[in-house]
Amino acid sequence: MSKWLLLIQQFSIPVLFVVAGIGLGLYFDRRVLKRLSVFAEKTAWKGDDLIIDNVKGISFIWFALGGCYLASVFLTFQGVVVIHRALYAVFLLSITLLVSRLAVSFLQLYSSREGTSPMLTTLFETITKILVLSIGILITLESLNIPIAPILATLGVGSLSLGLALKEPLANLISGINIITSKKIRPQDYIKLKTGEEGYVVDVELKYTVIREITGNLLVIPNAQLIASSFRNYALPENKMLIPVKVGISYDSDLEKVETVTLQVARETLAEVLGGDAEYEPFMRYERFDYFSIEFTVYLQIQEFYDHLIITHEFIKRLYKRYQSENIEIPFPIKNAYIANEKLTQTFDDNSSNQ
Repeated sequence: MSKWLLLIQQFSIPVLFVVAGIGLGLYFDRRVLKRLSVFAEKTAWKGDDLIIDNVKGISFIWFALGGCYLASVFLTFQGVVVIHRALYAVFLLSITLLVSRLAVSFLQLYSSREGTSPMLTTLFETITKILVLSIGILITLESLNIPIAPILATLGVGSLSLGLALKEPLANLISGINIITSKKIRPQDYIKLKTGEEGYVVDVELKYTVIREITGNLLVIPNAQLIASSFRNYALPENKMLIPVKVGISYDSDLEKVETVTLQVARETLAEVLGGDAEYEPFMRYERFDYFSIEFTVYLQIQEFYDHLIITHEFIKRLYKRYQSENIEIPFPIKNAYIANEKLTQTFDDNSSNQ
């Protein structure tokens, strides 16, 4: 019985420290950080919110590790040194995980503040996490007196053979990095490929670039294929863009009146319809004498590419209604057939009478 009492006395205090560490970790993670989040929301700097959000979960690990370390102080067997090293390694890995989270979060905050892109791509986030985690793991191994030189040499030799085996995935990965660093394609940009595919860029992943069509469907294009083809980005150098609307009016029209009326309708459309640039002064240019009409183009400026649908729709409706009230004719194609041969004319008349 005395033996069991000795065991209970020996392990009771370590167990209490472990339980206390876990309990304090839960309390800090659920109560203290919650109160700090409320306080951080009132500050102008967004960085404190990011720090508190990323510390959640990891703070519990720190308190649990602290409890385990204090518990190990009261242990007397030889394996205590191994426990200390293991706790230290877990602590370093938790720090590495926190740094990787903070790195991605602050990069997202910076990119949204600078206006470089609405959000970071999955590929960039993955590369950042891999880089930070790799450095953290190497530091952890070095702190445990595990030589990392042979590991790096092995990875160097293995990466060569791996690169040959994974030629196509690596090509897509490098192309994805090229897409991000060149800043020619960004999330939420509207692009149109030479092959006809078009839509909003959703994300650039490790292998693919995901594009959402205006119908809601997703296009998945390999990064290497996107880099190899030519495309048009409707969001660069800015989202605002001109849209041309072609119109034709009758040869009997007063061109000065047509220009005045058309530009009035264009200004009203841009000012009243969502998506139009109310500060822009629209203009029009007569282009040519067509077979049945005088053609011209009206240029309207919109906020972003998708707005051309509603702006063109509303402008045509309003312009047609205004032309009707101003007696401005919009002609339709007419072709007159002339029969010069009198004999053919007589034959046509005979056939008509017989019918």
